[in-house]
Amino acid sequence: MENTKKHFGIYGGQYVPEILMNAIDELEKAYAFYREDPEFIETFNQLLQDYAGRPSRLYFAKEMTRDLNGAKIYLKREDLNHTGAHKINNVLGQALLAQKMGKKRLIAETGAGQHGVATATVAALMKMPCEIYMGEEDMKRQALNVYRMRLLGAKVVPVISGTASLKDAVSAAMAEWAKHLEDTHYCLGSATGPHPFPTMVRDFQSDISKEMKEQILSKEGKLPDVVMACVGGGANAIGSFYHFIKDKAVRLIGCEGAGQGIDSLKSAATMNIGSPGIFHGMKSYFCQNDYGQIAPVYSISAGLDYPGIGPEHAYLHDIHRAQYVPVTDEEAVLAFEYLAKMEGIIPAIESAHAIAYAMKLAPKMRKDQIIIVTLSGRGDKDCAALARYRGEMLYE
Repeated sequence: MENTKKHFGIYGGQYVPEILMNAIDELEKAYAFYREDPEFIETFNQLLQDYAGRPSRLYFAKEMTRDLNGAKIYLKREDLNHTGAHKINNVLGQALLAQKMGKKRLIAETGAGQHGVATATVAALMKMPCEIYMGEEDMKRQALNVYRMRLLGAKVVPVISGTASLKDAVSAAMAEWAKHLEDTHYCLGSATGPHPFPTMVRDFQSDISKEMKEQILSKEGKLPDVVMACVGGGANAIGSFYHFIKDKAVRLIGCEGAGQGIDSLKSAATMNIGSPGIFHGMKSYFCQNDYGQIAPVYSISAGLDYPGIGPEHAYLHDIHRAQYVPVTDEEAVLAFEYLAKMEGIIPAIESAHAIAYAMKLAPKMRKDQIIIVTLSGRGDKDCAALARYRGEMLYE
């Protein structure tokens, strides 16, 4: 775990109401202490191994590689973690930290439901009351995950304001946190928000790239040419990128939800259509109008349907260390179907955005080159929605 600086270039910071500053300061100091505490680190690592199932596998996608006839493709299988996504890594760390801080209750936002399920899971494990804020629209799209959260004992609170999606769930969770600072920890799910959240979430997710580097060196004896991940707020992507940032020969590519296209009014490709601004406690890139008002965004993926991106991604973009590419709904759905048939792996629709771009890029590369795609989650949650997208009236 590296430094805990508040800014990445000009991005990051703590743009929050005064009522939240004491809680932010308390969290910052606690994280700075416990991230160096051997007992905390040992307990966290043990939970990752024994409960979450880490290290996750690095799988050579032989059939996909053969079919695309280009670079070798490896898949970092975060979908095999307990709860079916990368989210469990961060939640275990934050919940453990909350316990050390004496907090009795967890709240969280969720879009696709995977962070909500992970938070509800760990809350059940640690015997902490839990409330999950979820946009009403996302609750319809992700009914299975809503059931899972309730089954685990969490209260799921529908958010009906705004576009009733992820950004509104974040706003509602922050408002709830402000009312219960003494006994409640807000378990933010992405590498966004005020410091220390972007750094903390990145650190808890950085095992993805740490393992990835060790695994590819063991399998191939060299680093990959490309590391690729889907990006909304950017947790799985920054976790996938982090230990490769200093390896300049490794291309880092984030794949955004472009919805119906970046030239349409229905897109969530922040780095392609957004501009610097301030929202949800941080300075970063956001989809916004000329007056700085956050614009409505859209993606078929509830997990990528967010009008901003984490501040470290904004910085990596500006210094040209990482590239952020748009992927449309249709491209992502085709990739979802492709990976299922080609490798027998059903990816989350979020992850399918990265698969889609790998399908474009791999044939343009040499056969001795390597792409690693992070599969951030599994696609059980998306099957009914994507069946409906294809015209089949399947309901959970």
